[in-house]
Amino acid sequence: MQLFKDFINGIWNENPIFRMVIGICSALAVTTAANNGIAMGMALTFVLTCSSILISLLRNIIPAKVRIPCYIIVVATFTTVVDLFMKAYFPSLYEVMGIFIPLIVVNCIVLARAEAFASKVGPVRATADALGMGLGYTWAITLISMIRELMGAGTLFGYPIMGEGFTPWTIMIMPPGAFIVMGILVGLMNMITRKQVE
Repeated sequence: MQLFKDFINGIWNENPIFRMVIGICSALAVTTAANNGIAMGMALTFVLTCSSILISLLRNIIPAKVRIPCYIIVVATFTTVVDLFMKAYFPSLYEVMGIFIPLIVVNCIVLARAEAFASKVGPVRATADALGMGLGYTWAITLISMIRELMGAGTLFGYPIMGEGFTPWTIMIMPPGAFIVMGILVGLMNMITRKQVE
């Protein structure tokens, strides 16, 4: 039961994008296409999960005074794995993602979960939390991507959806479009939560 609570917490109650509003740099920058959102979400989920497991296993060994540098080294290791994997097997996607894959090293979500959760619990709970946070980030960033791609280009996952007569809303694939979509979605999520509480 506790594992399920840890898992579901990141998907809804403490969703990193829509609730805690952390790690949004990549959520705003790479979300011009749905494929980008899924790829970024999967990359972050992998790094977050592997880092949380290793940090949880080493929590009693890492000295308190150097814990943050140690966490960064662990995160950097798994980020390098993702970076090289994408560069080798998905070069076109790697080109689109640019600097945002290496920047997972300093993503607030990864470091926050390492400090606040993985360093305090066993590896099983750390895994459940990391998977929940990663999947919460993934669905949030993918939803933002889908809306921006649909309204900004008339396509979804690269396939035309809106038809010949559709006039793309160019603002949606520009930086202000990311803020508009995210603001609306945060507002909707707050409304849903308020209704549930009532």
